[in-house]
Amino acid sequence: MYNFPEGLYSDVRIEKVRATLVQYLKGDLREMRERDTSGAFIRVYDGKRWYYSSTTSLDKVQEEIDRLAALATPAGAIAEDKVVKNMAAEKARPHGFTGKDLRTVTLAEKNGFLSSFFPAVTGEKTITMWSASFSDTFTHRELYNSKGAQSVCEQQFCGIRIGMTFSENGHTFAEGAMKAGGEFCELAGFKETLDKVIEKSLDFLRNSKRVKPGKYTVVLSPLAAGVFAHESFGHKSEADFMLGDAAMMKEWNIGRRLGPDFLHITDDGSCAGSGFTPFDDEGTPAKKTTLIKNGKLAGRLHSAVTAAAMGELATGNARAVSFEFEPIVRMTTTHFEAGNMSKEELFAGVKDGLFIDTIKHGSGMSTFTIAPSLAYFIKDGKIAGPAQVSVISGSVFDTFGHIDAISDKVELLSFVGGGCGKMEQHPLPVGFGGPYVRVQEMSVL
Repeated sequence: MYNFPEGLYSDVRIEKVRATLVQYLKGDLREMRERDTSGAFIRVYDGKRWYYSSTTSLDKVQEEIDRLAALATPAGAIAEDKVVKNMAAEKARPHGFTGKDLRTVTLAEKNGFLSSFFPAVTGEKTITMWSASFSDTFTHRELYNSKGAQSVCEQQFCGIRIGMTFSENGHTFAEGAMKAGGEFCELAGFKETLDKVIEKSLDFLRNSKRVKPGKYTVVLSPLAAGVFAHESFGHKSEADFMLGDAAMMKEWNIGRRLGPDFLHITDDGSCAGSGFTPFDDEGTPAKKTTLIKNGKLAGRLHSAVTAAAMGELATGNARAVSFEFEPIVRMTTTHFEAGNMSKEELFAGVKDGLFIDTIKHGSGMSTFTIAPSLAYFIKDGKIAGPAQVSVISGSVFDTFGHIDAISDKVELLSFVGGGCGKMEQHPLPVGFGGPYVRVQEMSVL
């Protein structure tokens, strides 16, 4: 399709995106739009240096390849370069989606669907502030490189979110309801989700009690466990953070014991949901990468560049937030794998502890903090009322050592209205979720 220059590695990533966004604040329409964008990101590598360019003129891509090539110094043995060896070389079968094309659903239908949930919010007098949004994206991606790789895929994703602030007798509480999927029909059932969130939020507003700071046995929901796996561990697994950092390389010693034998964490771009990507932005096919296996460090996430620097293989984690950016090492769907007991058995083993159901946010690398939203006391294995928890925190690796139970079923979750941020690239769609995870002696404030 393109004439790639001799003695250089080159690739072209093309994106065409249709995006819809409908937003309301307390019933007032703030934004309703459909937008089409398209562009290409072009790279040339001469074995010593990368030359980048992005353009919205798809008919000028060959000109950009030639312009970048003129800046580079051709190398006769470029095919033997370690980075180039890690680049994809296959012509992949085009990937498409099944189901109804989101582009055939009218903007009026999408707006009407979102508006149909407003009465459930306006009918509750304790809801003093609320926002609502519907968004979807249809993405066509192509990747071509000088090794002969050709990859084409079409993906779509949509979701609805309503955020609410509840106020009564001087107390306030904020929570949100969300549903997402690859098709419009997958958003059916959101009314039940919304009603349940409102019910739980009112109970929390009226009956929650402040937890006494200290060390507790904590049960993390699939959502909370997923955020912990992503924010507190997944970012540490991204190999570009390790390059040139001897201390981090030593900390991430493959084979290092972190937790029990039933502890496994993986990153997998082939999982359906918001983290799905059939190939990364270097053309490497999605794969399952084991980060922790049987309680020991087993791997890390790579681009072709970081893999070459560490003598390992690319993992399909070179991702960019759009065609305007270069690919860097990013997660896809990072989660705990299924564990050693049922959910019921896991809870039954807690005499006096806490259950973290939903969260406001989480962060951390060597140490972490997670700010819970809906949380509950556990007494003698049973939920015993809502608990006000400011943060749970600790050392990432030490916390793995305190895990003593993981439930035997995994629940992967999809999200809209946000994403992962790294460097200047935000928001990148990723997936969360996992099983229920029980942790002993977790610090709680």
